[in-house]
Formats: sequence, C-alpha cells, structure tokens
Amino acid sequence: MTFLVKESEAKNVRTDYINPQVFELLLTALMPANRLALQLSLATGLRISDCLALRTDVLKRSNRPTITEKKTHKHRRVYIPQELRDRLLKQAGRFFVFEGRLDERRPRTRAAVYKDLRRVAKLYRLDGKPIRRNIAPHSARKIYAVQDYHAHHDMKRVQRLLNHSDEAVTMLYALADQLAKK
Repeated sequence: MTFLVKESEAKNVRTDYINPQVFELLLTALMPANRLALQLSLATGLRISDCLALRTDVLKRSNRPTITEKKTHKHRRVYIPQELRDRLLKQAGRFFVFEGRLDERRPRTRAAVYKDLRRVAKLYRLDGKPIRRNIAPHSARKIYAVQDYHAHHDMKRVQRLLNHSDEAVTMLYALADQLAKK
C-alpha cells in the first residue's frame, strides 16, 4: 500500500512548476469555468479534482468550507477570498460549482481542465520556445506551495496547508521554483 502512495506522489512531482506570471498569462486564454477552477486552486492549494467537486450548497453557506480530499480522504478547511467566492457563486450550477458538460448532477472533469490548459500552453511561447511540456492543473498547487513558503519560511505550515503526510514531498512542492531552475 505504501508503494502505491509513493507512486502516485511521484506522478504529481512530474508536473512542472511554472512562473506565476506565466501561469496567470495562460489563465487569460482559458475557458471561463476552467480559469475559475484554476484560480480556486491557486488561492487554496486544493487539487483540481477537489476544486471541481465543490458543491454549490457548501459554498453558499461559508467562505471557509471544509473539504474532504478525494485523493487522501482527509478533511481540510480552506479560506476562499470573498471576491473569488462571489465569482464562483455567480457561475455555480444547481449541484456543483463546476457542473459537468453533459450532466448537471456531476462535476466537470479534471481532464477537461487539463486539456484546456494544455491547449493554451501550446499557443504561447516564451523567448521563442514553447512553454514547459509538463504543465498541468497541479502546477497551480505547486505555485501555491512556493508562494506560501516564500511568504512564511515555514515548511511545517506548507505541509499542513497541503495536507501532506510526508515532509519530503512537501519540500518538493515548496522548493519547486528552485528545482525548476536546475
């Protein structure tokens, strides 16, 4: 069982860290709902699957909802800034904030967000070179970790915010900007 957890964590590590300003540029060209989902991930550090599973009734009740993470089944309370919450509620569906394309009773898929982000990343170039190949919605979680680490210089805080069990994995996230430079 431990091997499976380590393997799944290794998959997340393959997602590249990307400069926050470049990521913001990519967000401008995304479909509006996908952009909003990634902005939620950037603001909370939630995995994209947890952002997409956010229920409308939960968001209406509070801007500090408790989320049960799909991957780990751990509970985590997050703060959603009021301006972002207002935009989320404005586009929210009856059941899910990010309703599915074919069925409003199901959330949007993470594959839909991934495909949109990859489509946009192929359009943009920096200094004549394509933007990193391994960009994915999980890049937003890494940006969140790096920004919080730089703001507070506290690895335990980042570990708690990301709900990681292993500090070594947290270090890969919090220091992702430095690892990307090498």
